[in-house]
Amino acid sequence: MSDTTPDPRPQPSEAPPRDRLGRQPRDLRISVTDRCNFRCTYCMPAEIFGRDYAFLPRSQILTYEEIVRLAAIFVRLGVEKLRITGGEPTVRRDLPDLVRPLAAIEGVRDLTLTTNGSALRTLAAPLAGAGLRRITVSLDSLDDAVFRAMSGADMPLARVLDGIVAAREAGLAPVKINMVVKRGSNEASIVPMARWARDAGLILRYIEYMDVGTTNGWRMDDVVPWAEIVALVDAAFPLEALPPNYPGEVATRFRYRDGAGEIGVIASVTAPFCGACTRARLSAEGELFTCLFAARGTDLRAPLRAGADDAELEARIRAVWGARDDRYSDVRSAGTANLPRVEMFAIGG
Repeated sequence: MSDTTPDPRPQPSEAPPRDRLGRQPRDLRISVTDRCNFRCTYCMPAEIFGRDYAFLPRSQILTYEEIVRLAAIFVRLGVEKLRITGGEPTVRRDLPDLVRPLAAIEGVRDLTLTTNGSALRTLAAPLAGAGLRRITVSLDSLDDAVFRAMSGADMPLARVLDGIVAAREAGLAPVKINMVVKRGSNEASIVPMARWARDAGLILRYIEYMDVGTTNGWRMDDVVPWAEIVALVDAAFPLEALPPNYPGEVATRFRYRDGAGEIGVIASVTAPFCGACTRARLSAEGELFTCLFAARGTDLRAPLRAGADDAELEARIRAVWGARDDRYSDVRSAGTANLPRVEMFAIGG
């Protein structure tokens, strides 16, 4: 090839961008829908998101092709982990058709999905066949009455438990369980959930109740601190601390001293971890958010649909990430609790 002939091969991107705190993007959470078939009290309370609530029209939601294109750009910028979220991602049709091309992006080391588990009996095998590697199921109690109260769903707990079985049968392992703990609602389920998960060989993550969005009525009094959670589990099943699996891991991990698995605690409220955050979030309508607690995002859908090429989209993403200085949980206070924020179901948890 002569010196004057353009090289047609893909050229490597510049070095991954760093934000103002020196953090690089490593994780991308992709919301594929703002809709959900549950009405969890801490995310989408039914009294606000009722039958008449206006969710996004189909035309405003990114197509699968648009999602894959943007995801590939993020991977070129250093992202290694893609997580499909919602809303509830399994309510979007033909989800395996999105998983397949995402799994094929060179450089993706981990492709996973967060779900309420209600559709896994049908979808687990097709998702695994399309290339999904792992799955996380949100489940807040094994008590059917508590489960229904917190999920706001007219659905038996047994359906979610069967979905978890289906995920394991399909090879989506390890299966992780996310349990949001809210005082006065499900703290009595902390130890029973630990017992069930360790007996079943599942990885359980306890999540402190957070002030996500503006509609869940969050109060600090409703938070069960991570130290209290760990003490309860440790009294029943002695624990010892584990090191992080990777830099920026949000869960503080513990293993059972008898070798029967592990738990983790995501303590955004009482032990913030903002300083190591490597996550970007893509909303269903194509807005880029750099924090779960952000008020505004950056529109990527408009330039994409207006014909912007990959280099232009990459430059836009680089600029947003380079200006990032988010550390909401580090500065959380009584004065920040009522600030406007995007709802969690719009950008995933």
